[in-house]
Amino acid sequence: MKQFKKGSILSCLLVFSLLVMPVMVTGQANGSKAAKTEVAGKLININTASAQELVVLPRIGEKIAERIVAYRKENGLFKRKQDIMKVKGIGEKLFTQIENRITI
Repeated sequence: MKQFKKGSILSCLLVFSLLVMPVMVTGQANGSKAAKTEVAGKLININTASAQELVVLPRIGEKIAERIVAYRKENGLFKRKQDIMKVKGIGEKLFTQIENRITI
């Protein structure tokens, strides 16, 4: 078996972090579980987030994310986190699942 030098492994990790990690962090992996896991600890501002950023929230798919953005355009910014329940498809049950992950 061939032995690798310490520098080779570090170089591989550096290449991975430069090429793969930005895709995971920005959610460009089409809402994949990896992308959702990577941003799991960050709050999402429902007044400024794009549809791509909103899909990282639990049970928020592309359609609901687009509805949130459309709602903002038509009605203005959300005044309270609870106002997101005015968006079609977001009820109390879904709100309780995302409440601790969103901010205004």
